[in-house]
Amino acid sequence: MNTRVLFVCMGNICRSPMAEGVFRHLIRQAGLDEVVKVASAGTHAFHVGEAPDKRAQAVASKRGFDISDLRAARVKEKDFDDFDMILAMDWDNLSLLQQMAPKRNHHKLQLLMRFATEHESATIPDPYYGNAQGFEQVLDYIEDACTGLLEVAKRRATQVAAA
Repeated sequence: MNTRVLFVCMGNICRSPMAEGVFRHLIRQAGLDEVVKVASAGTHAFHVGEAPDKRAQAVASKRGFDISDLRAARVKEKDFDDFDMILAMDWDNLSLLQQMAPKRNHHKLQLLMRFATEHESATIPDPYYGNAQGFEQVLDYIEDACTGLLEVAKRRATQVAAA
């Protein structure tokens, strides 16, 4: 049994692909890439098929995360069944996911920042209309939350191995 994680923001070109890239990197480093599957999507179809925002790619690359191969996708109805954890970047996207998801899948919906241990913010702000510093801050939050999420993934992998 795998753990399947979907990161969600509005357009899937800034925050959620950065989160996918960071978490994919952490999972690979931890040797869990065979049991943890990672993807990202947007609640809107504005950028479907596009690469992540150049600023997101630059900030991620500077810290050793390559997200250039990712392409924006929109959340699909089957995602609510296919993923174990669907992690929104902010309240607006969490609310949209709650409206989209069948009731039986609402337990899978959470904010990514729930897993953060270093930052107090409940959400990850959208850096799209800001400057490069906004992308740096977003990546700080994402790295923090993904590190906490990795601990959850490790526990789940250990529980599955023991079963």
